[in-house]
Amino acid sequence: MNPNMKRLFGRIGISLLIWGAVVTGLIAFGTAKPPPAAPVITEPFSAIDAHALPELLRYKAHDGASLSYREYPASSRQVAVLLHGSAGSSIDMHPLAQALQRAGVTVLVPDLRGHGANQPHGDIAYVGQLDDDLAELITQKKREFPNARWTLLGFSSGAAFALRFAAESPQRVDRYILVSPYLRYNAPSVRQSEAGAGAPQTWAAASTGRIIGLTILDHFGLHLWDGLPVLAFPVSADSQATTRTYSWRLQQNFGADPDYLADIRRAARPMRVFVGGADEILDAEKLKAEFQSQRADVPVSIIEGLGHSDMVTRPDAIRLLVAAIAQEPGQRTGG
Repeated sequence: MNPNMKRLFGRIGISLLIWGAVVTGLIAFGTAKPPPAAPVITEPFSAIDAHALPELLRYKAHDGASLSYREYPASSRQVAVLLHGSAGSSIDMHPLAQALQRAGVTVLVPDLRGHGANQPHGDIAYVGQLDDDLAELITQKKREFPNARWTLLGFSSGAAFALRFAAESPQRVDRYILVSPYLRYNAPSVRQSEAGAGAPQTWAAASTGRIIGLTILDHFGLHLWDGLPVLAFPVSADSQATTRTYSWRLQQNFGADPDYLADIRRAARPMRVFVGGADEILDAEKLKAEFQSQRADVPVSIIEGLGHSDMVTRPDAIRLLVAAIAQEPGQRTGG
């Protein structure tokens, strides 16, 4: 090898070492401190009366894992699947599930993988595993309710995940209801405090440096460290029901696709959106504009005076959601 080639390969080797050190440093040290307490978000869930909470049941996921869910049996004519928000569990949806059950709707509330009674917390095996889990639960339970009308309702990040599901698997259920949907961290509907504009309180703290490093590795097909935590939530370490951190792959899966506007356009089944006018995380008017810029046929109801968590815990909001599910006409799936 001539000297020029040796120098070239030497420079390439040094460059690779430098890039490797930078990426390693970002992943190892580019972490964020846990965010400060967010009582306006967490306290409505802490106040839930869980004395009549149904016992946990289990279903077998596609990979053989035993995943938890709760069932509120009622009529076989309507079934609603409720998805909790980020860091939460099936307990968070208990007040809404009870109200739906009283209205004659059978309710299924899963602990999504990595949440609630499903250990370990905060991680999944691959991006798309949550989609596979939800599809498996619906497929199995449809054998018990073959002629029912099915509704998928998601709250916050669970609403964004329901939107993702609506775009990718629209035929699974008859209609979708999105409550306080947190579409994406950089969506116009996310208030500046959540987008990182220096406000004193946020719901989730992102390890930006680590995310950058993992994104670089993902670009080269390297996913060995995708299980490292990149999001931290202000929830109690003493609670067994809450999830304190999300891995990179869970963070990518639990929400809408990066092009969430395309998800809105692709959703082929009827959809409704509800958001509180006093939402601490979302700008309700901007959220309405985002949906209606893509789909004029998707109604967005702004409930004045209600905050983010109020939308699934306050009786006045719950009455509206129950009416949207129990009284709204629609076609049935074919099973």
